[in-house]
Amino acid sequence: MAAQKILVVDDDKHIVELIKLYLTKEGYEVKEVYDGKEAVEQAQKYDPQLILLDLMLPGMDGYQVCTEIRKKSNVPVIMLTAKGETFDKVLGLELGADDYIVKPFDPKELVARVKALLRRSTAVQKENTSNVLRYDNLEINVSNYTVTYHGQQLDFPPKEFELLHFLAQHPNQVFTREQLLDRIWGYEYVGDTRTVDVHVKRIREKFREEDNWGIGTVWGVGYKFETK
Repeated sequence: MAAQKILVVDDDKHIVELIKLYLTKEGYEVKEVYDGKEAVEQAQKYDPQLILLDLMLPGMDGYQVCTEIRKKSNVPVIMLTAKGETFDKVLGLELGADDYIVKPFDPKELVARVKALLRRSTAVQKENTSNVLRYDNLEINVSNYTVTYHGQQLDFPPKEFELLHFLAQHPNQVFTREQLLDRIWGYEYVGDTRTVDVHVKRIREKFREEDNWGIGTVWGVGYKFETK
């Protein structure tokens, strides 16, 4: 079985070498990148299973890099931030980051986060082998991350797609915002549930009101994919 590939993006070569040391000991293949522009290129060329992405980079910062990567890929991303740096956790999640860790960090914790995120990513891929979900005038295809509505393909960023797909997989089942954060973004994010509300709002704006399905709000609890 081929080693899982991890792209490490940080302009601090000492940090990169430390991360590479611990990850290669765990059997991962590691590629080092030191600036944002190359990170975007290598995310496509190297095709990693996970990206460790520093927030402060020359040229393009981590937010910009994550945004560019998300246009073409749903690869799991862990943001690296230095203690004291301004890091908007909600913005990071909305742009598509799956997790974040603050420097200086315990390398063993970083490895544990990497393993956990890769496990979840693999589990999601296996769970989604059904490929296509269909409702009236709606087709959600997980094999190519497309949503077709009334015969037209809609623009769906990866996290919006995953949220819609997950809810549609469990029609009429209610999920709390915390459960959705844990399931879609990959870890419990207590106290910052606004990102779920933002994504639900964006999804709803893409559809009309006359359909016999939709994302319903259960006040005081969370959301469900409602079928009428």
